[in-house]
Amino acid sequence: MTAAFIRRLTLGNFRNYHAAQVRLDRAGPVVLTGANGAGKTNLVEAVSLLAPGRGLRRATMEELAFSEGDGAWAISAEIEGMLGLATLGTGIDPPAGEESAPTRKCRIDRENVGSATAFADHLRVVWLTPAMDPLFNGPASERRRFLDRLVLAVDAQHSSRVAALERSLRSRNRLLEDSPGDSHWLDAIEHETAEVAVAVSAARAETARRLSAALEASRDTAREFPQAHIALQGWMEQLLPDHSAIEIEDRYRALLKDSRARDAAAGRTLDGPHLSDLVVTHAGKNIPAADASTGEQKALLIRLVLAHAGLIKQMTGFAPLVLLDEVVAHLDPSRRAALYDALSLLGAQVWMTGADPVAFGDIVGRAQVFLVRGGVVEQA
Repeated sequence: MTAAFIRRLTLGNFRNYHAAQVRLDRAGPVVLTGANGAGKTNLVEAVSLLAPGRGLRRATMEELAFSEGDGAWAISAEIEGMLGLATLGTGIDPPAGEESAPTRKCRIDRENVGSATAFADHLRVVWLTPAMDPLFNGPASERRRFLDRLVLAVDAQHSSRVAALERSLRSRNRLLEDSPGDSHWLDAIEHETAEVAVAVSAARAETARRLSAALEASRDTAREFPQAHIALQGWMEQLLPDHSAIEIEDRYRALLKDSRARDAAAGRTLDGPHLSDLVVTHAGKNIPAADASTGEQKALLIRLVLAHAGLIKQMTGFAPLVLLDEVVAHLDPSRRAALYDALSLLGAQVWMTGADPVAFGDIVGRAQVFLVRGGVVEQA
């Protein structure tokens, strides 16, 4: 077996599902059809929570709870993963009081684990959703988040580094505001900031390097999707190939020290990897992805996701779960067929949603198809 896949997914008081279960007998395509608002995206969101992070919608824990429940919710999945058969579970308990923040719990084979990071030992998950369509024309922050998700799928510790960088930058900003003359504490926080900043940049740069190679290796497959070139925009990322981490850390510490007055006036740190950008180019036309047509941008995104899924398979030996929310209906017939062929070659368990069953006509014979109606899931 070269694909991790879910055998059974069980939801309790999750989104619009009071209780639901999806049983699957193999890897391969899973098609979820039904009217808009029936809960198709909620199902794939549940699957996305079996990966490190906050899922494909980045929802708060409270937002995931069934509206008529007690505030608790649970997801359980019996999987055949990279370590064999396992049961992954996550959710929150009912709130203990009005002021208590819910804490997400994660379990593997009914044993508590520290976080969803541990799930990455068993399976990896990648996704493409309509919310990602404006990626190339939107702010750089969205492309950084997209890039960090790519990194996280191959390096489960990346989210903790990114969170540490954000905390460190917030601490520095507060010190600059409240105690701008306290050089002792500023030196200490800037030392920490530089260290974690370079670690974040290095992880991004390594994933970008690997993904670039994967894109190049797959240029002759799925030709209906334009070839993409990617690069990282940021001085730290540019220095990494030819300079040691210690050299770059020292340079960033000096820059932070010299920029204290400027950053204090701005109320934020104006330089660093928290401002880096992912640059994507339509290789065939040699134009920025932002200048491509809407259809070409969607096709470029699919090319990136396919290459990323292939990279994960290459690195781990197992194809990841692939979640495609409302993707197929917006492709013309030739690109739709090419996507199905590429997914078949990947060999992954692919969860696809769509309101129109006709869009899945080319794949329905080899897919497990489910009808979703108002929080109820039935095999079609």
